[in-house]
Amino acid sequence: MSYVDGFVIPVPNDKKEAFRKMAADMAPIFLKYGALHIMECWGDDVPEGKVTSFPMAVKVTEDETVVFSWIVWPSKEVRDAGMAKVMEDPAAGPPDDMPFDGKRMIFGGFVPIVDTSAD
Repeated sequence: MSYVDGFVIPVPNDKKEAFRKMAADMAPIFLKYGALHIMECWGDDVPEGKVTSFPMAVKVTEDETVVFSWIVWPSKEVRDAGMAKVMEDPAAGPPDDMPFDGKRMIFGGFVPIVDTSAD
């Protein structure tokens, strides 16, 4: 059964291109170690909630946008081994100027319970 890592990240608007480049540079590394699909999404319609919301969860500021990302792996076992290899790969080191505040990133691993697509 597949496994999904999910991320919600506040990214400064003026660092959008730096974030996109970092994500694009990291994607082949995740694929190299077993990931099947990587998706990075820049927030476009992310409303502020009254009780909970993506913006509230990451304490987004007026000059930031919420990024929603996920990585699909073939299984949790492949994900665990692949993530360990990613963390050891020198090419996966953080950029000199990290384009977001990692302390406000939310992440977790998920077991799919419904998986449907048009194709």
